[in-house]
Amino acid sequence: MNNSLARLLEIAPAPTEPRQKDWGEAECTLGLELPADYKEFIRIYGGSNWDDYLYVLEPGCPNKHYDLLKENEGRQEDLEDLWEEERKPDELQDEGARVISWAVTDNGESLYWRVLPGHDPDQWTVMINEARGDRWEHFAVSCTQFLASALDGDIESNLLSSYYFPRNPHEFRRLSAV
Repeated sequence: MNNSLARLLEIAPAPTEPRQKDWGEAECTLGLELPADYKEFIRIYGGSNWDDYLYVLEPGCPNKHYDLLKENEGRQEDLEDLWEEERKPDELQDEGARVISWAVTDNGESLYWRVLPGHDPDQWTVMINEARGDRWEHFAVSCTQFLASALDGDIESNLLSSYYFPRNPHEFRRLSAV
């Protein structure tokens, strides 16, 4: 277990039932292997809501609104179309660079993995896109490190609401069927 997952367990104790996943289908659908820390996070927490603001997506999430695969259907193509009109972030200018959404917020911001060709999934970093806008932020950390550091206040985003996130004390809930 990495340090960021250990820190998350201090922030919010794990639910009693771990989630078992067959990652083959999800990774086949995405055409990519997913980061090991994310898979471990999902095993421990599943699709989840943090501080009543940030939703971590899960493949096959019991709450269909937060399914990682559905959230990413056509998203890259939509962004490519958008970038014909708006400026594409510098961090995504490399040939073959793409993003995969792993979390969303109540306000509509999207948190992505920055996927670069030839990079191991455990090297993917985090990008955030503001809701209904063209501003982006890049954080050179993994998704679990970002979440733990954002909850601790060690990372601050100009795009995520500082009024609602993070809360003190923290709130966590596993997403279930609606």
